Amino acid sequence: MSGLKTAARELSESLHMLRSRRFGTFWVASLLSNIGTWAQQVAEPWLLLTIGASPFLIGLDSFALNAPVLALTVIGGVLADRLDRRRVIAIFQSIQMLCPTIIVVLLLGHAVSPFAVIALSFVVGITDALSMPSFQSIVPSIVSHDQIARGLALNSTQFNLSRILGPAIAGVLMASVGAVACFALNALSYIPFIGIALWILPPRPAPTAESETDQRHPLAGLGDILSSPILRGALLTVLTTSLLSAPLVTFAPVLVKEALRGDSSQYSAAVAAFGGGGLLGALALLAVPMGSDRRRWSSHAAVGYGLTVVLAAALPSYRPLPVVMVAAGTAMAVTNISANSLLQAAAERRLLGRSVSLYMLVMRGGLSLGAVLTGLAVHLLGIRLALFVDGVAAVALQLVIGRSWLRLAPVTGRAR
Repeated sequence: MSGLKTAARELSESLHMLRSRRFGTFWVASLLSNIGTWAQQVAEPWLLLTIGASPFLIGLDSFALNAPVLALTVIGGVLADRLDRRRVIAIFQSIQMLCPTIIVVLLLGHAVSPFAVIALSFVVGITDALSMPSFQSIVPSIVSHDQIARGLALNSTQFNLSRILGPAIAGVLMASVGAVACFALNALSYIPFIGIALWILPPRPAPTAESETDQRHPLAGLGDILSSPILRGALLTVLTTSLLSAPLVTFAPVLVKEALRGDSSQYSAAVAAFGGGGLLGALALLAVPMGSDRRRWSSHAAVGYGLTVVLAAALPSYRPLPVVMVAAGTAMAVTNISANSLLQAAAERRLLGRSVSLYMLVMRGGLSLGAVLTGLAVHLLGIRLALFVDGVAAVALQLVIGRSWLRLAPVTGRAR
């Protein structure tokens, strides 16, 4: 009973943060923006399939969206640490808003093609890489240091809630109006978020002696982060998850349509189930005591995520897939939120943007490489065998990483 009372108290204190004017407003604006994003991400691969794209091109579209992170996310982290984050967000998110708008115009003009969609995904990927470190550092900038883990977990609840609402709305819109409505919804969803980000973020603080040194050597701070074995373990765990487990979501339309003989509504339901699992995972972390070792949560959930990929590959029919996707979403959320909390809590304030950029690099870069490699595997082996190989490899590698990572003594973060 005492454990349940502790969990209930932690959950209540975490939810109380939503009553804060700045954090609560940011949470709502982010939710609206992410609903639009997920509506498009459900519609886009299905649109590609309907206009004749192969599984490889679907993987290439995901690669185009995520690959710029490999080259540009560290630069985005430097921009977040050196420039006014409000301006960085406003400029690049405005450019990003134009991409779904262009797709709407192409769809209405019956001029859309797979390569046009992929090219626009590449533009979105570039703007994401340059602006997301600024966006991801908002929570640590508006909450106290001891509330970072709670703030990140609570922020993840809106992200995963949008993973439920976005696909659900997309399913209705695709069945009634068509995919064009999903892209239009996404374009409109940028407007409130950009406005709130401009209001909510504090101005860039005056430079210190240490930050002026970083101005001369902007990449030097990365060594401070990577020199910690515990933080390296967090990054390796997220990288492996993104590379080998996340393709389950990327290739869900192929699994549903070709292996399980489902339709667009069943596909959107599967993606919504994944979002529901993510929401459950984020809520579960809100009830975890602040002093808990986040490494253990992250490592064990990463192994579980790999197991769900193996299970999904072996399903005989669509019916159990939503249950598997809920489990996968829960494992994904616990893995990534725990690792991200560890990274941001341990990062010095002057390196916050670059810490976020490294997290994005391994997460989004792993997604892009995993999408292309799994796309080739699907072409050569079929969707079931490709996912099975991914899942088995993920479990094996996470066990190896976790074994060495969990042996290390805990680390305490510094906030400067």
